Amino acid sequence: MPTFQIRKSAERGHANHGWLDTYHTFSFANYHDSKFMGFGALRVLNEDRVAADNGFGTHPHKEYEIFSYILSGALTHTDSLGHIERLTRGMIQHTSAGTGVAHSETNKDSEPVHFLQIWLKPAVNGLSPSYVTRTFTDDEKRNRLCPVLKPDSSLGLSVPKELQTLDSLVPTHADVYMFACILDKGHKVVYQPVGNGRRAYVHVVLGRGSLRVGEVVLEGGDGVFIEGVDDGGVEVEGLNGTVEFVLLDLN
Repeated sequence: MPTFQIRKSAERGHANHGWLDTYHTFSFANYHDSKFMGFGALRVLNEDRVAADNGFGTHPHKEYEIFSYILSGALTHTDSLGHIERLTRGMIQHTSAGTGVAHSETNKDSEPVHFLQIWLKPAVNGLSPSYVTRTFTDDEKRNRLCPVLKPDSSLGLSVPKELQTLDSLVPTHADVYMFACILDKGHKVVYQPVGNGRRAYVHVVLGRGSLRVGEVVLEGGDGVFIEGVDDGGVEVEGLNGTVEFVLLDLN
């Protein structure tokens, strides 16, 4: 039988710096909780809102897979590899920091930008830095678990047949899959792990409604850790309004 551990929105780490309003699912920056240091390869899941004409200045990273999932507004990415790109809703920008990369993430527009910042621990260290973006429309995510990220083929992992040929997915150097869904009231989707012994984290990112994940109810900003999923999978049902969530399948 699966087990569920809720991570309520209000219990996350929180800091409001004026230009940045940020919530931390796991220990990050000045927020530390020894019970929330990560979950499998998932090390960071921050929900950020950055004010207009502000952002994260140029700073370095190494040995992490870092990506942004844009919810609203626009985020401009610049890095030491020469990339400059304006990211808007539906886009995922993924950087394999590898042996080292410097980047900035800024809001050059007149409205706030709202996005998820996610860090994964790579399965292999010492990689050359790389960068990729992909776009997934609301229609692709509507009332279905839309795959958006899968392990890079260079890792040599066994990937489910239905995902092997999907070149539109973001490749990451971690044994992690991510799905995104915009779920309307009364609709259901079923999460089935991509392999035996895997676990999942579900994070609700948008919408004023609520949804049911297995036996628990989640609202905006809430999350749930899921382990021990059996052959029946886990049902997710929209209860009120329209809710967007992401699901990370981890080893």
